[in-house]
Amino acid sequence: MLRMERGVFMWVFLLAVTFSLAVAYDPLDPTGNITLKWDVISWTADGYVAVVTMNNFQMYRHIMSPGWSLSWSWAKKEVIWSMVGAQATEQGDCSKFKGNIPHCCKKTPTVVDLLPGVPYNQQIANCCKGGVVASYGQDPASAVSSFQVSVGLSGTSNKTVKLPQNFTLLGPGPGYTCGPAKIVPSTVFFTPDHRRKTQALMTWNVTCTYSQPLASKYPTCCVSLSSFYNSTITPCPSCSCGCQNKNCIQSDSKQLSTAGINTPRKDNAPLLQCTQHMCPIRVHWHVKLNYKDYWRAKIAITNFNYRLNYTQWTLVAQHPNLNNITEVFSFDYKPLVPYGSINDTGMFYGMKYYNDLLMEAGPLGNVQSEVLLQKDANTFTFRQGWAFPRKVYFNGDECMLPPPDSYPYLPNFASANAAAAIYRLATSAVLLLLMV
Repeated sequence: MLRMERGVFMWVFLLAVTFSLAVAYDPLDPTGNITLKWDVISWTADGYVAVVTMNNFQMYRHIMSPGWSLSWSWAKKEVIWSMVGAQATEQGDCSKFKGNIPHCCKKTPTVVDLLPGVPYNQQIANCCKGGVVASYGQDPASAVSSFQVSVGLSGTSNKTVKLPQNFTLLGPGPGYTCGPAKIVPSTVFFTPDHRRKTQALMTWNVTCTYSQPLASKYPTCCVSLSSFYNSTITPCPSCSCGCQNKNCIQSDSKQLSTAGINTPRKDNAPLLQCTQHMCPIRVHWHVKLNYKDYWRAKIAITNFNYRLNYTQWTLVAQHPNLNNITEVFSFDYKPLVPYGSINDTGMFYGMKYYNDLLMEAGPLGNVQSEVLLQKDANTFTFRQGWAFPRKVYFNGDECMLPPPDSYPYLPNFASANAAAAIYRLATSAVLLLLMV
């Protein structure tokens, strides 16, 4: 009986591990994913023409420059005759074709978005943004990317088309896991006057979810804390982001004046400023002022990467008082309520054309704002670090917070060491008085 129970336990454990690796779950964005939709809009002599649409349904995680790349494996011997709004990175071996040469003959093509400014005859709607896709919570209209592909040597009907397999989405680095393609009800399209609707000849979807451990072995940001009631600044924990980038550069180094030092590399390798935490991003939360009915906090985000500008950045904070937020002065703000009545999470992001670009490391490499929050007499306190955030995310990745016992404490609450010293001093004084 014991052996049987152990066997069942191991089976359940392996099933849980397999499920956790295949599917990522974000408790602050439980329905967030990127959905790839393939709509077959016409049949051709040897295949079909499809519009592929990438919808980013993630509330606060976007795809930033240098953009997405998408790959898959063909089920048969398909080729890509032509593309509009995107291109395959390699043509492959097309030597068997004598007349028209396909755009791509590879068994596993890799496709990237076109850059802005390409000729109009190479564009379709929602294309040509360099692979940059906004998060749905920040800008729903820009949370989509599309391209058109003409596929040959494939089936020419719903019964003979074989769905592509093994989808891989880089956005731009690893982190996304894509499921299999599934046939769904055909997409319905409306004409511009909305008086007629048509539908795709065939539609299938692919769902991709994000996992931070898959994207990076270490965190990519950290949090430091300070307050008006304590002169101590709690820094980011040492090596918060792993200290794996040993080739850092000092902020006053003469190398920074070298031409091309700020140019991004193809492998996206960072050039970090030498710090104790060695993170590309530091978020500082400062408890600034205390009023009768309100309190005020300042949020500052600093970029320590000399090779990267963060476009359309997002910052998510979890704090119980965000349900009574009164005003955000220099950022845009949107509450995130994934569980209905629980309103303790919000997304901060830059104002368009003002501070939605976080510049590379240096004098301009920071953005900041202040937040005014109304007090709830039943819950508000400055004790035990209540005024500091519970969780912080930058661009969808969770940041490393300092340990709770290092938070700035109120002056009338002495630390354990200070209390012990006072006790020893008082004891010595009593003994001295008894001896006199």
